[in-house]
Amino acid sequence: MTVRVRFAPSPTGYLHIGSARTALFNYLFAKHMGGKYLLRIEDTDRERSTPEAVDAIFSSLNWLGIKADEEPVFQYARAGRHAEVAHELLKRGHAYYCYCSPEELQAMRDEAAANKLPPRYNGLWRDRDQASAPQGVKPVIRFKSPQDGSLTINDKVQGPVTVQNAQLDDMVLLRADGSPTYMLSVVVDDHDMGITHIIRGDDHLTNAFRQHHIYEAMGWSVPEFAHIPLIHGMDGAKLSKRHGATSADVYRDLGYLPEAMKNYLLRLGWGHGDDEIITAEQAIEWFTLEGIGRSPARFDTVKLNNLNGHYIRHSNDHYLLELIKPSVEKQLGQPISSRQENLILKGMPGLKERAKTIVELSDSAIIYVHPLTRDEKAQAALTPENQAHLKNLLPKLEACDFNHDAIETVLRSAAEEFGLKLGQLAAPLRVAITGSTVSPSLFEVMSILGKEESCERIENIL
Repeated sequence: MTVRVRFAPSPTGYLHIGSARTALFNYLFAKHMGGKYLLRIEDTDRERSTPEAVDAIFSSLNWLGIKADEEPVFQYARAGRHAEVAHELLKRGHAYYCYCSPEELQAMRDEAAANKLPPRYNGLWRDRDQASAPQGVKPVIRFKSPQDGSLTINDKVQGPVTVQNAQLDDMVLLRADGSPTYMLSVVVDDHDMGITHIIRGDDHLTNAFRQHHIYEAMGWSVPEFAHIPLIHGMDGAKLSKRHGATSADVYRDLGYLPEAMKNYLLRLGWGHGDDEIITAEQAIEWFTLEGIGRSPARFDTVKLNNLNGHYIRHSNDHYLLELIKPSVEKQLGQPISSRQENLILKGMPGLKERAKTIVELSDSAIIYVHPLTRDEKAQAALTPENQAHLKNLLPKLEACDFNHDAIETVLRSAAEEFGLKLGQLAAPLRVAITGSTVSPSLFEVMSILGKEESCERIENIL
């Protein structure tokens, strides 16, 4: 048997970070098993599904490198096939027409509420003679769910889970307007796509029992189920906007590398010993459903930042340059030259040691193409006295060989001559060179910029 899994998002918004993790788990399981990872867009909610949301899902998945092995399936386009199966269930005696009015259904809900029971359909038309159907009323088609016994699903994550069939009411398969419901569409699509394993959030666990009965009624093989605990915030509540960013595209815009994001999502609820840094190749080699925990994972931004910093430090400098170029050029208001690119590349080893995100890296890299706008703290370092020290320092710098060691030697000697500590002279010099009070090694920055550029920046301050 070839393993076939699917990720099936609804395009009613951006890709939630929890959904991105579900996609990743499906992808890794398929690759680990030598199978296929498929993508299905569940766009049957026509009022809320938008082309923009579809594009956002594709964009986020492509950013993360989670690419399907076949063309994506769009659920709405298969509505005719879904309706066909609903009518087949009618023929087999596993479904029936229901003519209940909205008032009758509301009365059932009210009765259940009065008895402190979950709202449910009471089976009014389950065995009723269709000859008594009211004229001019379009019926829905309901599934004739088993009423006796129980059903146990041996979930690959949750373990054996049992539900009494009496707890499941007769769900609607086909609405009065002929449109299929989600519960039916999912089963038909999974069967027709040859899905062998359904890996999804544990908020779908109760759906699995209803869907299991549809498979059996059609005589189809039932896939294996694996329901993953949801992601929570650090306060233990389900991850939501109040915890910060929740969509994958926002994390991309915040400056997180896709490699780091995948590594972090992988470790949210799945583990391989004490390993924290896991390559893409190792993830495929090591991933199993047995490694997924049953408890909700907690999203920790501090850990994500540290992991992202690790990936930045170990990334290729040219790769990082291409990532930060758009932001640097946006801040400058013009394209950067090849010379400026080379300056950034030379400074990249020092820049990436300090950066936790690509945004931070971009903001710090701009010192090699243009001094940052001086904030109040930086401006405060440029006192008349400090400017006088810079004026006296300038000819000494112009006369030196201008490498890291030579610059440091000149600066230490000048500080001693001026009766200053090294830091007292370096502080205004750093502001003159970078426009900021914080930067990589000042001697490194100046040696990379070169004598002409460095001295020109000092002269501009003066």
